[in-house]
Amino acid sequence: MSTVLDSRSFLRWCWRQLTSMRIALILLLLLAVAAIPGSLFPQRSQNPIQVKQFFIDNPQAAIWLDRFSMFEVFSSPWFSAIYLLLFISLIGCVLPRSIHHLKAIGAKPPLTPKYLDRMEHYAEVKKIDLDIVEKYLRKKHFRIRRDENSISAEKGYARESGNLLFHLSLVLILIAVGIGSLLGSRGDAIVNVGDRFINTPTSYDILGFGKYQAEDSLPPFSLTVKEFKAEYDPVTNAAIDYKLTVSTANPAGSAETTRIIKVNQPLAYGSTKIYLQANGHSPIVVVKDKSGKVIFDGPTPFLPQDANLSSIGAIKIPDMQPQIGFVASFLPTADRDPVRGGFSSYPEVLDPRLLVSIWKGDLGLNTGVPQSVYRIDTSKMERIGLKALVLNETYDFGEGSITFTGWKSWVNLQIVNDPGKGFALFGAILAILGLLISLFTRQRRIWVKQGRKTQVAGLAKNGIPGLEEEIADLIKEMSNER
Repeated sequence: MSTVLDSRSFLRWCWRQLTSMRIALILLLLLAVAAIPGSLFPQRSQNPIQVKQFFIDNPQAAIWLDRFSMFEVFSSPWFSAIYLLLFISLIGCVLPRSIHHLKAIGAKPPLTPKYLDRMEHYAEVKKIDLDIVEKYLRKKHFRIRRDENSISAEKGYARESGNLLFHLSLVLILIAVGIGSLLGSRGDAIVNVGDRFINTPTSYDILGFGKYQAEDSLPPFSLTVKEFKAEYDPVTNAAIDYKLTVSTANPAGSAETTRIIKVNQPLAYGSTKIYLQANGHSPIVVVKDKSGKVIFDGPTPFLPQDANLSSIGAIKIPDMQPQIGFVASFLPTADRDPVRGGFSSYPEVLDPRLLVSIWKGDLGLNTGVPQSVYRIDTSKMERIGLKALVLNETYDFGEGSITFTGWKSWVNLQIVNDPGKGFALFGAILAILGLLISLFTRQRRIWVKQGRKTQVAGLAKNGIPGLEEEIADLIKEMSNER
């Protein structure tokens, strides 16, 4: 029997420790620290290609990191454990305090202490009428407890209300984050101007679902990228504005509508929001074999490497024998430096160049291992050509030819369905409001006691200065009334 009691006592002790504010703050700090690896290492749910590349570049370290779920931080057991413990700790800490505070709101202020001379800012004045004191204190928004020979007054209950509001808002934010991770989805897709995007899993470059979401949960819609316009400062090259024009439709057969998307103005499609995330250029090339047959003709998205949109990419031609790969750089406004070599001096396409390095051999597309569309593994290939192409120039590299015929702009669309985002925003607003109330509300107690003389004293519960002036104003008011 004693063993059972000891176990219960131990569990009660554990619960008290877990629901203490000190442990809640420690868990909050641990959660912030635990999230750091998620920004240092690529995550499988966001970019599996980068994870694969990390394994190639750091095979030994990657194996050990994977054992500790460093590539799946936010779904790892240890991160989930900290998250759940923090949630339980805040609930266990805040709810009892909230219930106690609700009961205390309607309660009368505490009784007047027997020895007021031990309190802060004690003073004695000539005997006065307590009715005058009560009237003055009520005007100053004090709650009054009137006894036969004394008045106990208190104000500043909003400080504790703000404190509790802040912590309850943190719980709401945690719930919102949990809802988003369980019921939400997030994906990215690069779409060339003129192309159509259909909201199906195969249209995405990267797509991740919450635990209780699946591919059939994507809302049906499509959009066609009509025009993308970017404005830049000609002096600083800094972006001034991005404007994306799209036409949208759904499978129900409704007429297409033209919509505008900007960086801070996403397109809402039901509960799904479509953000303009990034932009770049897709050079258009025509590749022919030795006989002159066109093997490839179209744009290929390149990834920007700097603010002036100097971009790199890869054009893979597996249908030629031998297979051909172009490791390329696209310069919208070409310039050259003795140290840097070729670079773009302005983000708009004013004087384009396409720098290509031509390789032949096995592209590795039939291995079953996923690879980046922006890179080529040339370790088993042979370089057979190198050329800087101007617009409409053709280069014959022996196995065929390549012609640089133009370019298209592309945009990176981020399609997000986060059902918890609204709750998180609401929780953040309430948290800030609660914090402000808690910091700036003055919690005061003032006692006035009748005897041979009238005794006045007070107590500043949260240490905010000003109590001495309030008592001096009270004494002055009583002296004037007298």
